[in-house]
Amino acid sequence: MSLHGKNKTAKKVFLLTTIFLIIELLDEIVDGVYTPALPLIRNELNLDYTQIGMLFTIPNTIGCIIEPILGIWADIRQRRQLILSGGVVFAGALLLISLSHNFPLLLAALVLFNPASGAFVNLSQATLMDIEPKRHEQNMARWALAGSVGNTIGPLILWVSIGLTNSWRSAFFILAILTVLLLVILWTYRNVIPNKASQVDKPIQGFREGIGNAFKALKQAKVVRWLTLLLFSDFLMLDILHGFVALYFVDVVGANNTQASLAIAIWLGLGLVGDFLLVPLLERMRGISYLKLSAAIVLFLYPTFLLIPSINIKLLILGLLGFFNAGWYSILQGQLYTAMPGQSGTVITLNNLFGLFGGLMPLGMGWLAQHYGLQNTMWLLIATPVILLIGILKL
Repeated sequence: MSLHGKNKTAKKVFLLTTIFLIIELLDEIVDGVYTPALPLIRNELNLDYTQIGMLFTIPNTIGCIIEPILGIWADIRQRRQLILSGGVVFAGALLLISLSHNFPLLLAALVLFNPASGAFVNLSQATLMDIEPKRHEQNMARWALAGSVGNTIGPLILWVSIGLTNSWRSAFFILAILTVLLLVILWTYRNVIPNKASQVDKPIQGFREGIGNAFKALKQAKVVRWLTLLLFSDFLMLDILHGFVALYFVDVVGANNTQASLAIAIWLGLGLVGDFLLVPLLERMRGISYLKLSAAIVLFLYPTFLLIPSINIKLLILGLLGFFNAGWYSILQGQLYTAMPGQSGTVITLNNLFGLFGGLMPLGMGWLAQHYGLQNTMWLLIATPVILLIGILKL
C-alpha cells in the first residue's frame, strides 16, 4: 500500500474510533444520569417498588431477546443502517423519558431505549473491533475508559440541570439533543462505516447460517472460556460488588449514608484511574499477563477487605479493588473478539445469551443475603479471582 493509502486508512480508523468512543461516552452519561435521578423520578411519578422493579426487568428482558437478533443480522448486512437507526430510536427514547408523566410512558421509553442502545452502542463497539483486528485489548481499554468518564460526568450533568431548571427532565432532554448532534456527524461520515463484519473466511449468506455459526462458536473451548470468565468477572466482582457495596457498609459495617456514598465514590474514582492507566499499559505488556497479576492481587485484597474491621482501611482496600479490576472487562472482551474473527456481531449475540443467566445472579445474591446474611453472602464474590486464575493460568 502506498504512503497516501496508509495515511487515508489511518485517518479513517482515527475518525471511526473517535466517533464510536463518543457514542460509548454518551451511553454511559445516560446511565450516570438515570441512576441518581431514579429517586426523583419515583417521587414525581409516584412509583412503588414493584413498578421500579418492572422498569429494570421488562426493558432488560426485551433487550436480551432483540439484541441477539441484531448481532447476527449485523454480521450479514446493513450494520451501518442498524447503528444509525439505533441512534435515532436512542434519541427518541431519551426525549420520551424527559416527557414521561406517568409509569406507562416511562416504561415504554425504557423498552425503546434498551434495544436501541444495543444497536447504537454495542454494534459500534463491534465495528470498532473490526477496524483494528490486532488491537482488540487496547481499543477495549479505550472503550472502558470512555465509559468510566461518562459514568462520572452523568451525575454532574444531572446536578447542573436540577440547579438550572429544578427538574431532572432537562438532563434527559439535553442528552437527546446531544444524541441528535452526534447522529448528524455519524450521518455525514456514514460511508466510512463498514456495512458488515470483515469475514476471514467466506461471508455469512443468511440469517439461518448466522444462527448456525453462533451455535458452532459455542462448541469452541476458547469461546466458552472467555464468555464464562466475562460472565463471572462482570456480574460478580464488578456489577454485584458495585450494587451491594453501599448496603454492605451500612448494614454490616455500620457506616452512615455519607460513608456509604463515599465508598461508591472511591470505588468509581479509583476504577477510573485504573481504566486510564490501562490504556498505555497494554501497549507495553500482554493483557493476559496483567490479568493474572491483578486477579492474584484481588484474591489477596478481597478477603482482607471483608475481615478488617476498620471503616477507613476498608475504604482504602475498596479503592484498590476498583483500581485492580478496572481492566478485566476490557481484556476479556478483547480476547473474545480475537477468538471469533469476522463475527463481531455474533459476539454481541453470545454476550446477551450468557447475560440472561448472569441477570439472575443479583436475584440469587439477594435471596442468599436475605436468608444467610449479607456478610456471609459477600464471601461468594471471592469466586471471581479464583475462576479467573484457573481459566487463564496456562495462557
